[in-house]
Amino acid sequence: MEVFEFIIAFLLAGAALTAVSRRIGAPYPAMVALAGAGVALVPGTPTLVLDPELTLALFVAPVLLDAAFDASPRDLRANWRAVSGLAVGAVVLTIVVVACVVRWLVPEMPWPVAIALGAIVAPPDAAAATAVLKQLNPPYRLLVILEGESLFNDVSALLIYRLAVGVTLAGTFSPEGTVPLLLAATVGSVVLGFVLARAVIAFLPRIHDVAIVVVFQFCATFAVWILAERLHLSGILTVVAFAMTAARHAADVTPARIRVPSYAVWDLAVFVLNVLAFTLVGFQLKGLVERLDARTLVEYGGIATAVCVATILARIGWVTGAAAWSRWRHRDTVALSKGAAAVIGWCGMRGVVTLAAALALPTGETGGPAFPFRDLVLFSAFAVVLTTLVVQGLTLRPLMSALRLRDDGSVDREVRLARVETLRAAMAATAEHADDEMAALLRRRYEVLLRRAEVELAGVHEESGAITRGDRRLDCDMAIVRSAITAERHRLIELRADGTIGDAAFQRIEQELDMEELDLQQLAPGVESATAAR
Repeated sequence: MEVFEFIIAFLLAGAALTAVSRRIGAPYPAMVALAGAGVALVPGTPTLVLDPELTLALFVAPVLLDAAFDASPRDLRANWRAVSGLAVGAVVLTIVVVACVVRWLVPEMPWPVAIALGAIVAPPDAAAATAVLKQLNPPYRLLVILEGESLFNDVSALLIYRLAVGVTLAGTFSPEGTVPLLLAATVGSVVLGFVLARAVIAFLPRIHDVAIVVVFQFCATFAVWILAERLHLSGILTVVAFAMTAARHAADVTPARIRVPSYAVWDLAVFVLNVLAFTLVGFQLKGLVERLDARTLVEYGGIATAVCVATILARIGWVTGAAAWSRWRHRDTVALSKGAAAVIGWCGMRGVVTLAAALALPTGETGGPAFPFRDLVLFSAFAVVLTTLVVQGLTLRPLMSALRLRDDGSVDREVRLARVETLRAAMAATAEHADDEMAALLRRRYEVLLRRAEVELAGVHEESGAITRGDRRLDCDMAIVRSAITAERHRLIELRADGTIGDAAFQRIEQELDMEELDLQQLAPGVESATAAR
């Protein structure tokens, strides 16, 4: 009961700190993590130790699916150099630099242990960065690169992490056996995610209750992760493939009356999970600090400081060098500007994946061998998470203001284009029922609203026959409106499919059409819309 009370208190405090952070322009993960660390060091507070497997499944899987579902394959392809460079190049460079620094400071540490530490602290968490950037209207390309990196950097880092941990515990390394297994796991994860997404999408239209659909969505997310882990595949890569595949097809099978509330539930759930996760990040220091004496604590503090500096500088070095090379090599819009490179280099806040990977190191309590230097690795990992969240997170807004990077309006232009194209499709669908002028179509829709109100009012006094005639006429008019909305949705899906617009513009217009469809259903209760879209 005591733990439950603390969790409720954390959630309320996290919500309050989030409101404050949005007012002052700071990332809420930084503030809640710092608050969690502060509370954890207060005498009398309980020790909360997270199960690593539960941490990844509970906190990472839903948040990762939510981000991958909104990702735009078109925009990721357009920025594949920057995304792949960060997801692979920056991760590998960080691992190498951190491993070398730790080996220099602790010569007795085996190389596989040092590499495992580097892999633990290598993948940034984009949640903290985008929480600030979205409030500042940066160039849309920055968001695409950072969010795209967050989808794939965990995969490369955790593959190296698992390899290093395996070598440490086994004492041997066999490239001829390990590399094919890693490749098979990567391909298998993508295939599994694709197959499961198609199966879920095929089943969803059979469910018509909103609450059941939302529960099914969450259960499917956790099931995808658990199944991938049971098959010794990458849970992260499987969830990413699952979400991106589902996003391509969900727009054809999910009606607005289900999509709108499910989106609201997902937004709330992701927010709650982020607040709890980043609060508990700081809380994990309590048990570790209690195990260390003062001398060891000072020694670990020095090593952790060096690891923090190496982690931050490695990313900045990669981004700066890669951007400079790209500007010299391509001399076109592919290259990042100096200002954009500075922001991306500074957006290296670590989060839940780093915490979970550190906690997953074997303790030796179950009978197997304990991971060497585990406490030092844990302390360094927690230090990197807290330092990057606080230092980089709280200074990101001033950096953006100093560089004066602003939104280029590319998404707004696509939204305007999509709105025009979908309205043209609606006009074409109603051409045989109304005049060609837009005003005629709008007037007819208002007539539908008025007729429904009149029919409901007259229903109290008039005979059922009159109401039946009115309803028959109303149903005819509403069929016209439904056909217009259906045409708009089909045209919108076509625009995304052929790459004319990205997912950001698609989602904004889709939301507008959802509101129209829900209004239509309110006008004709019990009449299912012919439009099925997600």
